Amino acid sequence: MLNQILPWILFNIFVLAMLALDLGVFHRKAHVVKIKEALVWSAVWIVLALLFNLGIYFWRGSEQALEFFTGYVIEKSLSVDNIFVFLLIFSYFRVDSLYQHKILFWGILGALILRAIFIAAGITLIQQFHWVIYIFGVFLILTGIKMALQKDKEIHPEKNPVLRLFRRFIPTTDQYVHGKFFVKLNGRTVATPLFVVLLVVETTDLIFAVDSIPAILAITLDPFIVYTSNVFAILGLRALYFALADAMRLFHYLHLGLSSILVFIGVKMLIADIYKIPIVIALSVVACILIMSVAASVVWPRNQVTKNDVNGT
Repeated sequence: MLNQILPWILFNIFVLAMLALDLGVFHRKAHVVKIKEALVWSAVWIVLALLFNLGIYFWRGSEQALEFFTGYVIEKSLSVDNIFVFLLIFSYFRVDSLYQHKILFWGILGALILRAIFIAAGITLIQQFHWVIYIFGVFLILTGIKMALQKDKEIHPEKNPVLRLFRRFIPTTDQYVHGKFFVKLNGRTVATPLFVVLLVVETTDLIFAVDSIPAILAITLDPFIVYTSNVFAILGLRALYFALADAMRLFHYLHLGLSSILVFIGVKMLIADIYKIPIVIALSVVACILIMSVAASVVWPRNQVTKNDVNGT
């Protein structure tokens, strides 16, 4: 029992230590995260994920190491879609760049807890009721098709039921107050727009988790592999946002690539009882789709596509 629990304990201690180091040392004072700093942290998280992957290889063997890497690539790819939404949320609420890191830090901390619950529930459902895998498969295919047909992402916080419920019971102020989530106003505690943004980020990630968790469950049902690959992808998301926030606008075909990945993973789930697609092939397909979607965005820039549409060509 100790051998089974110990890896979980050590991994979560490592995660908490890294988060404490991030918030308590490197971001002790609020500051605008520059591209250079973001790229360094992105590289750090990727290297840490690869080193952990190497540890999985020596500890559990090549098969589970490949499962971790495939799951990490899929989760990392799907998390890129979060960047577009974060941009829209911060733009909608006019969040100063000075406080964006703080929101993403606490947002990602909450996401780790929510996704752990989702992972446990998903694995339990599939193990107890195998037919659930077909529901997940169909859901991923439909989600992929919806993503492909969705031309422009829009954010409507006023329609968020959690936010509407929160505002009904908790008083809020219209002013940002030095990066604080709550302040005292006329003798009572009120929430600032910064906490409202955090709430929107958390509920938005919950929606993303509904898509991404079934995707990785198509690769493996090993709770430790699913959880750790998911956590590494999420931990690197904050740095990835600051590194690629502006550049991601250029990759206008990336959403088609991500939608294709969801459809492929959904099909993989549906045919699992007939033919189990090898992990190597699944990883190769995902990598090719990503490379092709990014390459297409570079070869056919958005302004060129728009011009051709206007000219009717």
